[in-house]
Amino acid sequence: MEIIRSETTEVIREEDRLTVAMAQIAPVWLQRNATLKKVLETAHLAANQGCDLLVFGEALVPGYPFWLENTDGARFNDPKQKAIHAHYLDQGVVIERGDLKPLCDLAAQKSMAMYVGIMEKAPDRGSHSLYCSLVYIDKTGCIASVHRKLQPTYEERLSWAPGDGHGLVVHDLSAFKVGGLNCYENWMPLVRASLYAQGEDLHVSVWPGGLHNTQDIPFFIAKEARSYVIACSSLMRAEDFPAETLSLDEILANAPSVLANGGSTIIAPDGKAIIEPVVGIEALIIADIDHKKVREERQNFDVSGHYSRPDVTQLKVNRQRLSVAKFED
Repeated sequence: MEIIRSETTEVIREEDRLTVAMAQIAPVWLQRNATLKKVLETAHLAANQGCDLLVFGEALVPGYPFWLENTDGARFNDPKQKAIHAHYLDQGVVIERGDLKPLCDLAAQKSMAMYVGIMEKAPDRGSHSLYCSLVYIDKTGCIASVHRKLQPTYEERLSWAPGDGHGLVVHDLSAFKVGGLNCYENWMPLVRASLYAQGEDLHVSVWPGGLHNTQDIPFFIAKEARSYVIACSSLMRAEDFPAETLSLDEILANAPSVLANGGSTIIAPDGKAIIEPVVGIEALIIADIDHKKVREERQNFDVSGHYSRPDVTQLKVNRQRLSVAKFED
């Protein structure tokens, strides 16, 4: 795996410095344990590079549902689609079972926070639907938030259930307040505003992969929020599919040779790239960021501070973890 590290000649005060990393990697597709092993190996590498925060792409564990648009995924009551979905469900991450414990243990040992994109098999919703969840593991190894994607996008709705607002929170990380969203949630202005209102100044956006997703919105968010933006994508090429993949011949016959080309990038609060989008390779991408830059850019525009008008417009956010039943014993 290639290591890409930004170089800067600027002096950063230690209290303002944060070393952040993006893991642009491919999953071992639809194999939870093998993908988690690869994630853990990458996390060890990032920890050895002195990283304070490591980010993985959307739905990385066990992978994005690329079969849907390549195998007639919308066909109703189709045995093939049922079989693939059942396998996908079997490979979902159950947080309560301890599937992420090795990552939590490493985070605590190395004092390194992580955002990890997973397909969550959720016992509190019956265990038979999958949620595209972004999990934040703090530097003490605790799972501090699990954000279930509010609205799956287009064909994702054939496979993923819609989430809730419970994970719309930010976390203190050194001088920064960090929050994160999945993929097209980053296009939702009110959802972004819910994080801005909590003081977010390091925004994490995770994507299944693709320069077409990261060549514009991360730059806009940085300018809008006057925040650093991490846009972390996964990678998926034809050769990344395991040989035993269900319906593999049909997937490959209808898919391009590169299904997700990466495009991970880091943007400064002035909207300029610290790391230009990285395309086509597995890489650990590292940069030192400076909280002073946030404070400088907020001098003339602070979207939830001096440039807000709560007497005119306000946002209401429901952060309850939703369930179909409330039991009173």
